Amino acid sequence: MADSIVIIPTYNEIENIENIIRKVFSLAVNFHVLVVDDGSPDGTADVVKALMVEFPGRLFIEERRGKLGLGTAYIHGFRWSLARSYTYVFEMDADFSHNPEDLIRLREAALSGADMVIGSRYVRGVNVVNWPMSRVLMSYFASVYVRLITRINIQDATAGFVCFNRKVLEKIDLDKIKFVGYAFQIEMKFKAIQYGFNVVEVPIIFTDRTLGVSKMSTKIFREAFFGVIQLKLESLFKPYK
Repeated sequence: MADSIVIIPTYNEIENIENIIRKVFSLAVNFHVLVVDDGSPDGTADVVKALMVEFPGRLFIEERRGKLGLGTAYIHGFRWSLARSYTYVFEMDADFSHNPEDLIRLREAALSGADMVIGSRYVRGVNVVNWPMSRVLMSYFASVYVRLITRINIQDATAGFVCFNRKVLEKIDLDKIKFVGYAFQIEMKFKAIQYGFNVVEVPIIFTDRTLGVSKMSTKIFREAFFGVIQLKLESLFKPYK
C-alpha cells in the first residue's frame, strides 16, 4: 500500500489528464492518484476509467454531478483518502502548472517533519512562467493582502500545490470549510496554522497551462477577497486548540 495519494480535481481536462497521470506514475515514488471529476462533458472521466485498467490499484476516480467547485472537490477527496490508510495527501492541478516531479520534493519535506507543505511560487522571488503581468501581480498581491489581514507568514497563500499529513486533515473540521474557490486554499492554510501545525513552503516554478481553459473567474476572486476578512474576524471569537 502506498503512503501517498495525489488528488486531482477535473472539469474538462481531457487534453491533460492522461499525460498528467502517466507522469505521476513514472516517478520513482509509488504515488496513487484520485481524480475527482465534476461531470466533465468532454469525456475526462472516460479517459481515467480506461487508464484504471492499465493501473489497477493505483488510479481511482470519484465522479460528481455538475461543477461543484474546487474546494468541495478537494474535501470529497480528503474524506475518500482519510477512509484509507494514506499518510500524505496531495493537492495538484491537472494542467501541468504544477510539475509532478515536485511531488517528490514536497513529500521529502513532509518526511522531514512538516505537517503541511506548500509548493510556493513566491517564497524565493516570483517563479511564474507564461502568465501575463496583470495576473502575476494579482496573485502576488493577493498573498500580500492575506498576510496583512490574517498575520500568517505564508508567501503563497493561494497556492494549490500542497501536501498534507493526514493528521492535519483529521484535525480540521472539513464540514465547516466555507469556501469553494481559491479562498478554500487560504482557509486550509489559515486553519492549519491556527491549530499549531508546522507549515513549510518549498519553492517551485509554476508554469501556466498550455492546453485547456483556466477556471479563474471574478466570482472566485471576490470570494477570496472578502473571505479573508471573514476568516480573521471569526478567528477572534473561536479558540483553536
